[in-house]
Amino acid sequence: MNKFLLSAGALAAALALPVQAQTEVTFWHSMSGALGEWVNGLANDFNASQKTYKVTPVFKGTYPESMSAAIAAFRAGNAPHVLQVFEVGTATMMASKSAIKPVATLMKEAGLPFDPASYVPAVAGYYTAPNGQMLSLPFNSSTTVFHYNKDAFKAAGLDPERPPTTWPEVVRAAASLKANGHKCPFTTSWQSWTQLESFSAWHNVEFATLRNGFNGLGTRLAINTPLHQRHIENLANMAQQGLFVYKGRNNAADATFVSGECAMTTGSSALYGNIKRNARFASGISTLPYYPDVPGAPQNTVIGGASLWVMSGKKPDEYKGVAAFFQFLSDANVQAKSHQATGYLPITAGAFGITEKSGFYKQNPGTDVSVTQMIRKTTDKSRGIRLGNFVQIRTIVDEELEQVWAGKKSAKDALADIKKRGDEQLERFEKANKG
Repeated sequence: MNKFLLSAGALAAALALPVQAQTEVTFWHSMSGALGEWVNGLANDFNASQKTYKVTPVFKGTYPESMSAAIAAFRAGNAPHVLQVFEVGTATMMASKSAIKPVATLMKEAGLPFDPASYVPAVAGYYTAPNGQMLSLPFNSSTTVFHYNKDAFKAAGLDPERPPTTWPEVVRAAASLKANGHKCPFTTSWQSWTQLESFSAWHNVEFATLRNGFNGLGTRLAINTPLHQRHIENLANMAQQGLFVYKGRNNAADATFVSGECAMTTGSSALYGNIKRNARFASGISTLPYYPDVPGAPQNTVIGGASLWVMSGKKPDEYKGVAAFFQFLSDANVQAKSHQATGYLPITAGAFGITEKSGFYKQNPGTDVSVTQMIRKTTDKSRGIRLGNFVQIRTIVDEELEQVWAGKKSAKDALADIKKRGDEQLERFEKANKG
């Protein structure tokens, strides 16, 4: 009896011992819908793979909203451990040295292997400082592509297996679609990114001086050229004829393509996951259109999407948790699975190799377009675009181009005003970050 009581007492004492608490890592992101489920799935998979750390993903609204919330939280002393920042916020984050912990430093301190060379060069280079240090972890990298409705093409007498690859061909296809009763032949999302930023790189011309901002803070916009004017004028003419229908800022146009309302769109390669899941028609993916008479076109498109930034001021064990999560995210198999499910780029060579060997690209024609557009050899004019106050500049582009689509301003005047107002933003950023 005494022996039993002793054993029961020992058991009770053991049960009373505190369970080792997991180290929590907060991850703020801007992924909603199917992409939000993807992010939650990644966190769940990581959490299930070990018991030491727990990553909690928190949706914080759009990219600009989450970035603003993180800045406010940092000032208040309660910033998240990890923040997803879209590519236009890169220069601002790079300048916020006291607020961030470079990913290369994070991994080194955690004693975990980290090789920037394993990432796709065009992706890794964008998030690398002039001194060669990688500052953030590439996460959901995308690029601009051309999505089209094969069923709508077939109904309009167009070859569904031969999408337009040049802008003159887009105009002709749009005319055929309109003649067949389509009220929205062509639209676009992220108009600054697709119609000016990637457009410039695709045609091997500058969007901004000093190698699009990579070579210093003194960069200024370079988009009021005859080529840029020609393109915006062409889109304006399409809008007047009902061939191009503007559906709003950011990715508002995506839903109109997935629903079947609009038959063609230029947007993110990451729209693929939404199309695959929700579209009720056969769709295709092609390269961004270009003007065939422009020397050097097509070149390569620029990076989009976002990377993960580590905020400063956290505890050592919390940083170890972040590093472990980043190691998990960088695994080639995890990357390959994410690429195939979402349409985001395979950010490592290993992930691309796994996907290619699996036959995924052959089974899903067009899903390799984003990869081939990005792995082309870049030039000083096409490596990417990294500007300060880029969020504000994109808002200026939206405001000015909306005046063009509405017939209230000429392409020439709008581009001139974009340059004038955009340069003012660049000058402010330069003054604030000199020295």
